[in-house]
Amino acid sequence: MVTTPRARLLLVLALATVVGLLIALIPGHRGWFDVGVYHGTVNDWVHAGGDIYGYTRLDTHYGFTYPPFAAVVMLPMSLLAWHPTIVVHLALTALACAAILYWLVDPIAREHAWPRLFTVGVAACLLGALQPVRDTVSFGQVNLLLLALVLLDAWLLTTGRDRWAGIGIGLAAAIKLTPAIFIGYLLLSGRRRAAAIATATAAAATLLAVLIAPGPSWTFWTEVLGDTHRIGDLAYVSNQSLRGVIARLPEAVPRTGPWLVLVAATLALWAARVRRAARAGDVWGGFALTGLAACLISPVTWVHHLVWAVPGLILLYAAGLREPVPDRRRRLLWAAAAAHVVLCSSVVWLWSRHHTGPDGLLGGSLYVWVTLALLAFLPLRAPTPDVHRPAALESITVRAAGS
Repeated sequence: MVTTPRARLLLVLALATVVGLLIALIPGHRGWFDVGVYHGTVNDWVHAGGDIYGYTRLDTHYGFTYPPFAAVVMLPMSLLAWHPTIVVHLALTALACAAILYWLVDPIAREHAWPRLFTVGVAACLLGALQPVRDTVSFGQVNLLLLALVLLDAWLLTTGRDRWAGIGIGLAAAIKLTPAIFIGYLLLSGRRRAAAIATATAAAATLLAVLIAPGPSWTFWTEVLGDTHRIGDLAYVSNQSLRGVIARLPEAVPRTGPWLVLVAATLALWAARVRRAARAGDVWGGFALTGLAACLISPVTWVHHLVWAVPGLILLYAAGLREPVPDRRRRLLWAAAAAHVVLCSSVVWLWSRHHTGPDGLLGGSLYVWVTLALLAFLPLRAPTPDVHRPAALESITVRAAGS
């Protein structure tokens, strides 16, 4: 560990510079496309009386695909011009990243008695290098905001504040359907109260959207929800889900049947692993596994959606740092570093035009295989006492972990 504050500051600045140059120089800038869809949709709805699901951006066929509650949450965009909207989105994303790093990385620093700001600063640079994070920022996507909402519940569950746990998951699921799988995690881990709160929150938010926008709500739940053509080509290499793997196979290969079998097998693996995490009291591990499963089973998991794999990646690093057996420690840290490099590399785009053949199956879906490996092999652990919390609060947490 770097020993002086000056040296630590210089190292963080050097890393930030390298990551900044990486982001600035490599191809793949997305031009705030998705936040442009949000901004255009809300302004068309509010100021022109347009249909939320009838708006398309510029000369594309891409429009709003989220539940109507998401449009309700984004109503403040109607008060902002284009550039202030980008600034606000960047600020909110930065706050979400700060919360995620505080919840996931700060405990690692405290466990190993490392300088906390320095550790989080290095982790922030490594986080910013990941392609899913770069794309989320460049598209102006909501993924990191939703991840922070969901992980807020994990933090509540592990700090004895579980009275309110479930609200973050419920709101995230009402904004975008994918986080609803975390309600399944809460049920599998025996946290029925949190699952009920999450379900009630999602239902209340959806009902609020029905009251505010009844027409668009009807359109979404009866038409838009099942229309995958609004989202994009399932075979596009950016779709790093199991459905994307199947879609990129030769046309003679059946699509629906094999995909459903893979989804069922993935859900079975996920259920077994989250039950094991629940028995160990590993809340963070359970949340990480659920995010990985969500990426795999979703029909569409664009590369920027893979921010849901970030908790699993961080916990893999943490497991390696904690492992007392040298050989196993090296294997875990090498595995974490390899997964990190792959997710930074944008390597799947080498098969963006030609994804047939064995190399296309392996390389064009490499992010899928990394996600699947994390789901299958992520080490789980029992919680350790937090020396910064009172003993009474610690005992509450231990009882909650066994519930």
